Amino acid sequence: MKAEVPKKKITLRGLKNAFKLYRYIQPHKLEFGVGLFFLFGGSLASLAFPKLLGDLVNSGTQGNLAESINRIALLLVVILVIQSVFSYFRTILFVNVTEKSLANLRQDTYNHLIRLPLKFFEQRRVGELNSRISADISLLQDTLTSTLAEFLRQMIIIIGGISLLVYTSLELTLFMLAILPAIVLMVFFFGRFIRRYSKQMQKEVAESNTVVEETLQGIRSVKTFTNEFLEMARYRNKTLEIAKLGMKGGRYRAAFYSFVILGLFGALVAVIWKGTGLLAEGILDSGELFAFVLYSGFIGGNIGGLASVITRIQRFIGATEDLFEIFDVGEEEIEEIKELCKKDELSGKISLNNLSFTYPSRPEEEVLHEINVQISENQLIALVGPSGAGKSTLTSLLLRLHDPSTGEIWYDGKRSQDISLSVLRRQIALVPQDIFLFGGTIRENISYGKPGATDREIYEAAGKANAMEFIDRFPEKLDTVVGERGTQLSGGQRQRVAIARAVLKDPKILILDEATSSLDSESERLVQDALEKLMSGRTSIVIAHRLSTIRKADQILVLDQGRLVEKGTHEELLQLKTGIYRNLSELQFSL
Repeated sequence: MKAEVPKKKITLRGLKNAFKLYRYIQPHKLEFGVGLFFLFGGSLASLAFPKLLGDLVNSGTQGNLAESINRIALLLVVILVIQSVFSYFRTILFVNVTEKSLANLRQDTYNHLIRLPLKFFEQRRVGELNSRISADISLLQDTLTSTLAEFLRQMIIIIGGISLLVYTSLELTLFMLAILPAIVLMVFFFGRFIRRYSKQMQKEVAESNTVVEETLQGIRSVKTFTNEFLEMARYRNKTLEIAKLGMKGGRYRAAFYSFVILGLFGALVAVIWKGTGLLAEGILDSGELFAFVLYSGFIGGNIGGLASVITRIQRFIGATEDLFEIFDVGEEEIEEIKELCKKDELSGKISLNNLSFTYPSRPEEEVLHEINVQISENQLIALVGPSGAGKSTLTSLLLRLHDPSTGEIWYDGKRSQDISLSVLRRQIALVPQDIFLFGGTIRENISYGKPGATDREIYEAAGKANAMEFIDRFPEKLDTVVGERGTQLSGGQRQRVAIARAVLKDPKILILDEATSSLDSESERLVQDALEKLMSGRTSIVIAHRLSTIRKADQILVLDQGRLVEKGTHEELLQLKTGIYRNLSELQFSL
């Protein structure tokens, strides 16, 4: 059974989050203030409209001169012109302020997201985060552009209209107010009731968008496993759930609108009935009754629309609360580095002291346990062990994508926490097994290792990575578009682009995560040759399942269930009669 979506009430925290948006509006407060002036002016002008229409009716019934009638008609035209001009400028100013404010909010949200630690992204789906920066901010856009203005306009008309009604006829106003509050209360509570369904609809739509995003990102897997119909069924089920919720919510909204129409028109009939009695008694004249009915219609219509506006404001507050939850997560302390200072340069010496690690989401499972290793500069270190032994986790700790639960990592005699995160990562390059390439050109993907690199530097890096062998075969050369995630290139070609990117970065420490697995013999030869060039003269840490590639390693570290169980050179480890490395070696080389 699907869990019920929790209601988002207007809470103090929600209001505080909504008011945080003010700092984005503040730089444009002059434009916003002028927009509010036009809003108030237009709303007040509309309040004069029923009064002048009543005066026009009185002028006709009392036999006034045509000059008086024409004067009132001219005033009505002036009011209409003022309303339209004020509405035009109010809309333009509010849209301008909203667009500029939300552009800054989008930038701040994205900048904050990209600064968050990796553990944040491991606990959330891409579709959910994408929804925050697109759907939620679009909802804010609608609210700031029109909903708040509509709310203020309606409140001005309701308050101002009731004041003018009291001035016109206190007795008839009290009669009307005896009817309207009950209708208003029912409208308010009915609106709160149906709001739950619109909120649940939002969540279901976001989940359906996640299905689409995941399917399209993994389209290769979908097709190779022939699961097109599975994905179609998954999306169909999700859209049918949305449709069911939409139809159920539609029935409630239909009942809501029907009630509003019945209640408001019923109240209007009652007011006219009472006003006609007062007209017969000579307490009101026909123009005042006509104006009173128009004001009542104005007030009733705006009260009816108020429930919808309040619902949108509640959704707006809910969206700001969801959005600003992201801002409550602490950022990594990163900085822009254009060139490393001499004092920040590392030689590649690494020390792991009693290193242990547990993922926050799985506190009962220790992934690494008291690892102690000393690595000299320019050494080749190999990590070996079965899947799940903790090899990739260890490399993520070296990059400080995670911090150790206990123990420390030292670089050149400095604790990793005492080195600027950006300075540290600037000097470490990772070539993973599953290469991610951006959807642009080969040139753009290689230069990602050193933004602003010259063409000569890019060509040299591509040459060292043995990538020019295939790049020269493409008509567009380096300007060849690689497609989404690099799908236009083969696995070996993607690996060599990634190696070229690492060459361009020129790191002091190189991490290779099974970089030659899943390649054919020719591609593996080219990639391995490129890797050997890349590893020369720097500290290299290699995760490898193929032991033939690490025989020359200065140290081989064998991990099993998060523990360092063996350590030594290829020859030293072969001397261990019951060692894991020896068993793996015999198994591979006997094939």
